[in-house]
Amino acid sequence: MTKKPIKLVGAIDVGSHDLQMSIVQVEPNGKLTQLEDLTQPTNIGRDTFTQGRIQLPTIHHTCEILKGFSNLLKEYHVTQYQAVATSGIREAENREYVLEQVRLKSNIGVKIINNAQERFLKYKALRNKNGLWDLVRREGSALIMNIASGGVEISIYEKGSLKLTEYVKIGALRLHETLASLRNETIDFSQVMEEYIESNLFIIKSLIKKEEIKHFIGLGSEINTIYELCRQPGEFFIRTENLSALYARVYQSVEDQIADTFHLTTNQSETLLPSVILLNSFLKQTQLTEVHVPLVTLRQGLLYEMIDQSLDLPGYQESLNDIVSSVWYIAKKYGVDKKHASQVEKLALSIFDQTLRLHKLEQRERLYLQIAAILHGIGHHVNSAGHALYSYQLIRGQNIVGIANHEVNLIANIAYYHDVETPSYLDPNYQGLTTEEKIIVSKLAAILKIAESLDISHGEKVEEIVVSPVDQRLCFSVVTHQNFVLEEWSFKQNVDFFAEVIGIQPFIRLKS
Repeated sequence: MTKKPIKLVGAIDVGSHDLQMSIVQVEPNGKLTQLEDLTQPTNIGRDTFTQGRIQLPTIHHTCEILKGFSNLLKEYHVTQYQAVATSGIREAENREYVLEQVRLKSNIGVKIINNAQERFLKYKALRNKNGLWDLVRREGSALIMNIASGGVEISIYEKGSLKLTEYVKIGALRLHETLASLRNETIDFSQVMEEYIESNLFIIKSLIKKEEIKHFIGLGSEINTIYELCRQPGEFFIRTENLSALYARVYQSVEDQIADTFHLTTNQSETLLPSVILLNSFLKQTQLTEVHVPLVTLRQGLLYEMIDQSLDLPGYQESLNDIVSSVWYIAKKYGVDKKHASQVEKLALSIFDQTLRLHKLEQRERLYLQIAAILHGIGHHVNSAGHALYSYQLIRGQNIVGIANHEVNLIANIAYYHDVETPSYLDPNYQGLTTEEKIIVSKLAAILKIAESLDISHGEKVEEIVVSPVDQRLCFSVVTHQNFVLEEWSFKQNVDFFAEVIGIQPFIRLKS
C-alpha cells in the first residue's frame, strides 16, 4: 500500500538578486516531491550594496512578488512555511521598514538569517544528496565553497565531520557593486578585481594550504550558473579545463557581451566574472581537477530543517554535530584549554539533564549552555584579568554555524556570568534582554557556574556526578579520588545564586 504524504510545506528565500519559493510534498520517510519552484529577479542586493538602503521601487516590487507567492501558498493550502532573508536585506539600513511593508502587503513574515545560518541550511540540503555526502563521509578532507551575493563561505569536512569554517564579505554581487566605480578607470578591470579578491582571501587560503583536500564541492546560485555554462552531458561537476576556458572568455568581456554570449539575465551577467574568479582561485589552491556541483539551494535546506526534527531523521543530529564542531574550531583559534573546556561542558550538560524538572528548559537552551561551556574561557586570549568580559565580547563577534545573532548574544551573556559576577540590571548587556531571555541566561549561567566551580583547578577531578533531591535540598554527589578542597570552596561560593534562580538549595557530597 502506498503511503500518503503527510503534509505540504513551503520555503521562501528573499535573496539579494532573486526572490524564490518552493512548495513540496513531504512523505513519511522524509522524501520531498517538488510541486512548485519559482524565481523572480530583484534589485535588493544592488540597492543595499551601493546605497546602503533598499529603494522604494524595489520595496514595492518585492511586496508585489511576495504577495503572489502568498496567494499560491493559499491555493495549495500550505499552512507550514518559512521565509528568510539574507545579506541584501540583512545589511540594509532600512531593513525593519522593508520587512514591515512585506508583512502588511503580502501577509508573509520574513526572518533575517545571518551567513552562519545560511551556511548551516545549505549543508543540511547537501547531506540529503546521498551519493555525494557518502563520498565526503568516506574519503579524506572535503572543501565546501559557497559563493553567495554578499560573501564567500568555506568549510572543510574531515570524513563527514566539520573541521573548520570561515566567511569573507566578498560575495559576487557585493564585488560587482563595490568595484563598479573602477570599471571606467582601467582597461584591465578583470585584473583589478582579481587582485582585490586575492588580497581578501589571504587568510582563508592559508588555512586551505594546510589541508590535504580530496574533494571540492561548490554551492550557491553563482556556481550553479557556472556549472550550466561548463557542464558536459551527464556530469555533475565542473572540470578545470572547462572553467579555464570560461575564464578566458569572460575575462576581457563587458557585461552586455557576457549576457548576449551566454544568454544570461542582467543579474547573472553582472556576477559571472567575480564568481568565475573566486571559483578559479580556490580550485587552483586545491590543485584538484574538478568541482562537484550538487545543485542544492537554501530553500531545500529550509524544507529539511522544518521536517528533520518532526520526523526524527538522522540529519538532525548530524547538523547539531556540525554546530558543536564549529564551536570547537573557534575555541581552538583562541587557545582555549581544551581539557578544562571539555570537562566543564560534560559537567554542565550532566547537571542540565539531571535537573530538567527544575529548570524546564528545552533542548535548544541545552545547546546554548554547551556552546557557552566550550567558549567560556576564550577571554584569556585577550587578558586573564577580567577574562569573562573579554569572553563575552569575543563570543558576540562570532558567526557560529546554525546560530542566529540573538542566540549568539544569549550565549555570550551566559559565558559572561560563569565567573564571579551575577546578572544585574545595572549591566547594559543584561538590561537589553527580554524578560524571557533574562530567565534563560540566569538559569544557564547558574548551571555553568556550578560546572566551572567543580573544575576550578583545571584538574578534571570529577569522575562522576549524580544530582538528586534530598530533604528539600539538591544533592550533588561527586565521585573523586583527588584532593577536592578548592572545588568544594568554589562550589559553595555559587550555591546561593543557583538556589535563587533554580529554586532549591544545592549541597555537595563527596564519594571516593
